[in-house]
Amino acid sequence: MKKYLITSTPSYFQLRKHMPDFALYRDKENKNYATEAQNFVQMCKPLKTLNVFLHQDYNLAKELGADGVHLTSKQFDEIPKAKELGLEVIISTHTHDEVHIAEAMGADYVTYSPIFATPDKGAPKGVESLQEIVSMTDIKIFALGGIVSQSEVEKIEQTSVYGFASIRYFSA
Repeated sequence: MKKYLITSTPSYFQLRKHMPDFALYRDKENKNYATEAQNFVQMCKPLKTLNVFLHQDYNLAKELGADGVHLTSKQFDEIPKAKELGLEVIISTHTHDEVHIAEAMGADYVTYSPIFATPDKGAPKGVESLQEIVSMTDIKIFALGGIVSQSEVEKIEQTSVYGFASIRYFSA
């Protein structure tokens, strides 16, 4: 199962400790996001197997040499624009319909959330809903939301999901 680290405070130690397959720099409040994003991409590049993503800004992702962009659930119309730039696209989804729309629009991956209880993210979808959507689509799905320990990872491993994404799991 693929591991997708989401961080607003990236560190080389964090990357080496967890060895994720994907890493996203997401900091919604940093006024110096472009500079920090450049530092993040440069820090990640020596890790040859790591897929490096930036949040929302596909033009910046292209400019800095990131592998892709992670779009929000309000950015479906941006999928073709990011793909035209040669970027891989992950988009946040919260319903089965959104997963199908993302697939039809050409996204490479989706996050589907929240699977488990997570502060301020609404009712959890649960592992059964995750398996249901995985069986209904060919797009690669990352389970997201409330994955804080190996216990949650083991529960989603029971499904045929592509991988899991987390902030808190990788903070330990």
